[in-house]
Amino acid sequence: MCPPMQTNSQTAGILFSGGQDSATCLAWALEKFDRVETIGFNYGQRHDVEMRCRLEVRVAVREEFPGWADRLGEDHIINLAGLGQISETSLTRAVEIGVHGNGLPTTFVPGRNLIFLNYAAALGWRRGFSDLVAGMCEADFSGYPDCRKETLDTQMRAISLGLEREFTLHTPLMHLSKAGAWDLAAQLGGDALVEIVRTKSHTCYTGVHSDLHAWGYGCGECPACELRARGWAEYADGAP
Repeated sequence: MCPPMQTNSQTAGILFSGGQDSATCLAWALEKFDRVETIGFNYGQRHDVEMRCRLEVRVAVREEFPGWADRLGEDHIINLAGLGQISETSLTRAVEIGVHGNGLPTTFVPGRNLIFLNYAAALGWRRGFSDLVAGMCEADFSGYPDCRKETLDTQMRAISLGLEREFTLHTPLMHLSKAGAWDLAAQLGGDALVEIVRTKSHTCYTGVHSDLHAWGYGCGECPACELRARGWAEYADGAP
């Protein structure tokens, strides 16, 4: 059995779905760290077109930003099919998008972000990085309890204790609206990055990736599309 690599504080692993938020966070990480490895999760999601889009985002970032190209490291795909098999949600089944009796949206996949962080940290333990980057946000989100800062801080404390190594989670979008996320992309990479996020990323819950709207691809009707479209409109009006 190979031992873990020596910890490198200049390397980060990013939870990278290929959506608007993770694409923006990728640029943020490439500005902050010398090396960034992307981590994708295949959990049986209905919108699995994101698995293709995440690769297209990586390619576009390499081509448009030579200064970041050498920093963009390996891509890792983690198979979490079991999560989809036990989840009766609108993201993993042909279930109508709505709200449960307990107030949580049917798109909430129980434990998803907590599981993602555990696996990303386990990979980091082996690969030698202890900085993780993710696009969770509690300012303008879909009501998921595992996006809250308190939840994430508690999870990271448990991970650090359990792996006997201090892990740090960076969430640059935590307190930003969707308009603020568009604005951050513009600050990081100008119009070129905004265009990559707009035309290469995928956020739509239903997996529709056929019609390009002003704000990007999607069905235009699901909660993810509505959030993205509203954020784009506010950003375009100059009000992040």
